[in-house]
Amino acid sequence: LQVLGFEVDTVNSVQFSNHTGYAHWKGQMLNSDELHELYEGLKLNKVNRYDYVLTGYTRDTSFLAMVVDIVQELKQQNSNLVYVCDPVMGDKWNGEGSMYVPKDLLPVYRDKVVPVADIITPNQFEAELLTGRKIYTEKDALEVMDMLHAMGPETVVITSSDLQAPLGNDYLIALGSHRKTKADGTRITQRIRMESPKVDAAFVGTGDLFAAMLLAWTHKHPNNLKVACEKTVSAMQHVLQRTIKSAKAQAGEGNKPNSAQLELRMVQSKKDIENPEIIVKATVL
Repeated sequence: LQVLGFEVDTVNSVQFSNHTGYAHWKGQMLNSDELHELYEGLKLNKVNRYDYVLTGYTRDTSFLAMVVDIVQELKQQNSNLVYVCDPVMGDKWNGEGSMYVPKDLLPVYRDKVVPVADIITPNQFEAELLTGRKIYTEKDALEVMDMLHAMGPETVVITSSDLQAPLGNDYLIALGSHRKTKADGTRITQRIRMESPKVDAAFVGTGDLFAAMLLAWTHKHPNNLKVACEKTVSAMQHVLQRTIKSAKAQAGEGNKPNSAQLELRMVQSKKDIENPEIIVKATVL
């Protein structure tokens, strides 16, 4: 976000030695009282004026509830504030979905967080959890996105899915939907599909990168979800391809790269993040 010109005030919901994709990690989690205290400091100095709020991974229900309170207060000050929420709860491995946060986070996301969010970026499993509906076909996915719109958000992007891609099995499908209500009350919905080449590795942090770039590119292209998503997904591809190439070189011929070797090559991808060459095109549905 900073590379793309945003002033960012960062609150670390966790301070860990490393991400949890490693065998071991140490560190602290911020609790809701500590988050509240930080926010109070911003408020006392009257610097709690924001255009965007972006949230990702958290493991604590009271922390999440506090985020909702803060977002609502910030929206009272600035009715144009956009809240981008990545509802990080779990994922599918070999077709089986499982949660990697406590189960009691789901009702908080579903009943409190999503209704105040403007943009959400669930993966397929998270979209299914939030709506209680399974996705087997693209039609199902579009209906699930409509259900998510009905809960509050104007923009819904299902960042990854196990749907069959028209381009074949080596591609991963992402779907986006943007619903806008015009001044005369009519609704327009723009829907898109993106197919990006699968990369055979387990990366950590891709969801965070996706949400941050989607925030930036929807800001720069507010009425064009197609272009915003093309830039986001293309930049992702550049970062992942650079990462896997570097990881394989470090691991050596025939060896599987480890967590350290698969750390996203963010700094090395600065130019691609700032100005991504479009290598993934979106199809308007």
